[in-house]
Amino acid sequence: MTFLKLIRYKNLLLIILTQVLVHYGFLKALHLPVLLNHFNFTLLVLATVCIAAAGYIINDLNDVESDLINKPSKTYIPHYFSENFAFNSYLVFNIGGVGLGFLLCNRLGLSNFTTVFVLISALLYVYANFLKRVILIGNLVVSLVVASAIFILLIFDILPFLNSFQKELLTPFSVVRDYGIFSLLLNFLREIVKDIEDANGDYAVGIKSLPIVLGLERTAKIAGYISVVYIFTILGYIYLYVQTNVWLFLYLVSAVIVPLVIFCIKARYADKKKHYAYMSRILKFIMFTGILSLGVLTLTLKFK
Repeated sequence: MTFLKLIRYKNLLLIILTQVLVHYGFLKALHLPVLLNHFNFTLLVLATVCIAAAGYIINDLNDVESDLINKPSKTYIPHYFSENFAFNSYLVFNIGGVGLGFLLCNRLGLSNFTTVFVLISALLYVYANFLKRVILIGNLVVSLVVASAIFILLIFDILPFLNSFQKELLTPFSVVRDYGIFSLLLNFLREIVKDIEDANGDYAVGIKSLPIVLGLERTAKIAGYISVVYIFTILGYIYLYVQTNVWLFLYLVSAVIVPLVIFCIKARYADKKKHYAYMSRILKFIMFTGILSLGVLTLTLKFK
């Protein structure tokens, strides 16, 4: 069980849920032409999960000193696993993930697309070792990698068929793309909040994150301002594309907009570690409810 915590099994389950919802709960549920059959989709999910698990391990390996300060009770290296064991596990997951990606691409006749898996793996390594120390750039890169769990389905499920079935796939392509962008933006906000939570340890090891440069409370307020931008962006999206879909409209308002408003209020007055932890939990909740909205969209379209 401790090893599962090391590889962040809850986050991995969310990745699986996200990809299953996009592939089966949206694209195939609407009987759209997609490239991946059951076996190939399983390969894609396993490759994604393995690379993500490797990313969590290499990140923990590079954060041992700061994690001992920030979250000593949740530090698995070196309390439960040696650094050597952790690095070997990283190699196994990483090679396994890229290898599965290579197998998938060869089965599909898309050998050049193996670069996608290599790039994601490389970005996670570079982030953990270098980019994490660069203000905002590191946050943006890791957010892009997290959102790639959605974008990768655009590449393998829809893109090869887009020219042949443009009429059928153009709108679904746009929907999945928009979910990927929303995932990126939400993760970017969560990375800022995580930097606030980890400020003490980051300061001790010389990482100059945004909270260390600007201060915790000021950064929390900036996170609140960003969430206001997100709220109006989503409201604009709802007005343009969702207003005629009553059930999806109600779901997005209650399960995404309202929690973001709560986050905004909490960010305005946050000044304690427990406040920042609560903000992080709100964003996790929004990530979960946000991807579930894709299922709501599918149901409303099928029974319209």
